[in-house]
Amino acid sequence: MWNKRIIAVVTIASVALGFLISIQIQAKKEVDIATEIQQKRVSQMSAVLENVQQEHVELQQEYDKLTSELDLAKNNEINNPFLLAKLDQLKMEDGTLKVKGPGIKIAIEDSGQDVNVVFPLTTDDLRRIINTLKFSKAEAISINGQRIVGSTAIVMSGSSTILVNQVPISRVGGSAYEILAIGDQDTLVDYLTKLEVLPMKQAGMKVEISREIVTIPSYKGGYEFTYSKKVDDVGLDS
Repeated sequence: MWNKRIIAVVTIASVALGFLISIQIQAKKEVDIATEIQQKRVSQMSAVLENVQQEHVELQQEYDKLTSELDLAKNNEINNPFLLAKLDQLKMEDGTLKVKGPGIKIAIEDSGQDVNVVFPLTTDDLRRIINTLKFSKAEAISINGQRIVGSTAIVMSGSSTILVNQVPISRVGGSAYEILAIGDQDTLVDYLTKLEVLPMKQAGMKVEISREIVTIPSYKGGYEFTYSKKVDDVGLDS
């Protein structure tokens, strides 16, 4: 009788152990597959990032070349002060001219010894700050040296790299993010303080706003129109 009971217990234990081992093997396979997929994704994102950086270098070279040619043509062929002023105004409006004026500097630190942040600043946070600055009539804006224009995209590449104008932004000075804006200083400070600064400080970030004469760089990318064409008003319906 005892032998039968012992055999039964051993049999049940063996079945249970085999079941647990099979579950463990299956779990390991799933972990290995997930790890392989993650490694492939990281490799793909690295390749995409490398291509984007190379494209940025090429665009910068093309921009410098075209700017030099434009300046040469302007100096040699355009002598009308009105046209020169209009050209500079258009370049300021599309962000392709470096500008300087009264404004503010926003320094945001979301990591480090003096900062205790559960969730760091995200691309959504940056886009919201930019929209607030635009709403407060900022005339020019930049993030870590990247000019904000109509075609600017602020996106995440991988798990930690933020791209602005397809360019990875890095730490500027002592802050993770340095946002510059030109406009009425009181209005800019008022909107940012009421709408953006308090939530960021509550999240544990270190935020400082200062009134300064700021210099905002030009947009180094290019404008490409594949589908948009000039419209002639003659003979076309409105």
